[in-house]
Amino acid sequence: MDRLDNTIRPYAWGSPTAIPKLLGVEPSGEPQAEMWMGAHPGAPSRTERGTLVDIIDANPKVELGEAAVAKFGPRLPFLLKILAAGAPLSLQVHPNLEQAREGYEDEERRGIPVDAPHRNYKDANHKPELICALTEFDGLCGFRAPEQAAELLDGLGVDSLKPYVDLLRAHPEEAALREVLTAILTADREEMAHTVAESTAACTRLGGDYLPYADIAHHYPGDPGVIAAMLLNYVRLQPGEALFLGAGIPHAYLDGLGVEIMANSDNVLRCGLTPKHVDVPELLRVVRFEAGDPGVLCPEAAPDGEEVYETPIDEFRLSRYVLPEGTTAHDLTLPTPQILLCTAGTVRTGEYDLAPGQSVFVPAGEKAEVSGAGTVFRATVIV
Repeated sequence: MDRLDNTIRPYAWGSPTAIPKLLGVEPSGEPQAEMWMGAHPGAPSRTERGTLVDIIDANPKVELGEAAVAKFGPRLPFLLKILAAGAPLSLQVHPNLEQAREGYEDEERRGIPVDAPHRNYKDANHKPELICALTEFDGLCGFRAPEQAAELLDGLGVDSLKPYVDLLRAHPEEAALREVLTAILTADREEMAHTVAESTAACTRLGGDYLPYADIAHHYPGDPGVIAAMLLNYVRLQPGEALFLGAGIPHAYLDGLGVEIMANSDNVLRCGLTPKHVDVPELLRVVRFEAGDPGVLCPEAAPDGEEVYETPIDEFRLSRYVLPEGTTAHDLTLPTPQILLCTAGTVRTGEYDLAPGQSVFVPAGEKAEVSGAGTVFRATVIV
């Protein structure tokens, strides 16, 4: 197995303190948003044998196992992260596999450079993801019932929101959500900025359930995404709880530290809370206009102390072991590739002692045991 040396991404929304606190190091004063563990070409993990991309490319069947290569190809199909949100991320959705393939092929045919700011599809893969809270973690996930969204907007007392309130109350669910989101994103920018300013003042004055939206507006003044965010479920995860974000589900992370795992893709369609490109027609093609509960996940007990976060996809499987002092070693050997990440205490695997934030890559079939006193997350695939 290989100890991983991982890149920390300094995105502007990152917390300057959360990842340094986890790692037990002094903050640099700069935002530290995500620590990437895996073989993403943008920032592959480094090892004594080379980058994880180099290692896997040299012998994919040995490193990943024949079954994983047969199912997913000669690449690690997931990316594991520690994510530290100090400000809201963009409001966004991800395509399903068919939409991603169609969108990627269309943009390739049209000759849009893959790094162009208006490019939607960087690859032909879908991007389901799971976020598991390490601290209290705030986010938005999926649409509220239209009547609930209407009540929230109506409570602000802002005249320019009345047409949205009426639409939400007058139409069937799917049509109501589609028409209102479309209207918000296509409204005159100057008029919308005025609406957002009035709504922000009302949110600040009213407090309570409106406070998260006042904070969002503080970071993105005048952005239509502030109003769009009020169509979504607000959720606060407690440590150990998780959210699964499937294709077409609008979402945004607002604040907190968590372990995130996703299919190895960069495909994001943004709805707002961003200075980046928003492609409204393509977004509306991908969004699932369905209201529902955000579906907070708690881990399910499995044999040998493993706690599994069950999801409906195979590109990744996330679980954790919470090891009390004096625990005997757990055998984690699998015929699939693994990344093991310590998030609390000290755990030992192979020849390595892992402190919080440290991780290892375990090739398919390699003997792996974990012991010690702490918490270790295990990322692998389902074949």
